[in-house]
Amino acid sequence: MSSFLRPAVPGPHDPPATPGAPEPAVAVAAATATATATTSLGRAPAQYRPISTHLAITPPVSVVIPAMNEAENLPHVFGTLPEWIHEVVLVDGNSTDATVDVARELRPDVKVVRQVGKGKGDALISGFAACTGDIIVMVDADGSADGQEIVSYVSALVGGADFAKGSRFANGGGTDDMTAIRKLGNRILCGIVNAKFGARYTDLCYGYNAFWRHCLESITLDCTGFEIETLMNIRVVKAGLRVQEVPSHEYLRIHGVSNLSAVRDGLRVLKVILREKGVRRAARSGPAVGLNSPRGSIS
Repeated sequence: MSSFLRPAVPGPHDPPATPGAPEPAVAVAAATATATATTSLGRAPAQYRPISTHLAITPPVSVVIPAMNEAENLPHVFGTLPEWIHEVVLVDGNSTDATVDVARELRPDVKVVRQVGKGKGDALISGFAACTGDIIVMVDADGSADGQEIVSYVSALVGGADFAKGSRFANGGGTDDMTAIRKLGNRILCGIVNAKFGARYTDLCYGYNAFWRHCLESITLDCTGFEIETLMNIRVVKAGLRVQEVPSHEYLRIHGVSNLSAVRDGLRVLKVILREKGVRRAARSGPAVGLNSPRGSIS
């Protein structure tokens, strides 16, 4: 796992880099030490969660996992998740296998959301609404994502980013799963987004991302399919949020067959890009997903 963090989109108020300034992880460690010291001055002590040998955080982390008939994959997926995460939110897309039973056996405290609608986008929106953590991480249920990488995403967020975006093509990333046609399509669509919205992304259609929960107040999520990842990537840029790419390695699906269609879903992504270019931020309306919009039954 690489610790390299590539700034993809500068924040609107980012100061110029200062020579000799500490790296984000070092700065966070220093801030942690400072905050700990202040407790001796009579302030309420913070509850820190150690997430690596040099970093401890206070914000609770929620992991959202959309799943449909992924019972065979869940033991691997749950097995890679760090022990320090606050909660796991499994969004069940009306599975016909033992997905929910396996999830509860593996993690008795798992929060299960029964999806009402259809599609990955709808599942993620439902999961975001059920989260109670300050940081939300999106993880697929097919075993293609390494949960141990979550520390890199969290490090980027506590180091100053609003949105930590996984990239298979940043230095240190990789993929075992993409066909040549999917790589070509992703590169073309990524180039279009960079040109139209002023981003500097190296990857577009990847679902391993993390963000501060308050970001949901700045973006309105209103699509149901795989294109939700592209929609989020575009809207965080349009909202002026600070985005930082995190190198990630995508592995092969362990069991089962993906519902992704390169042509169909690629066209849906392109449609989102073209639509977003013509929509001003002020023109969008609707409640902030994930804050006051519970969806589906939770158990």
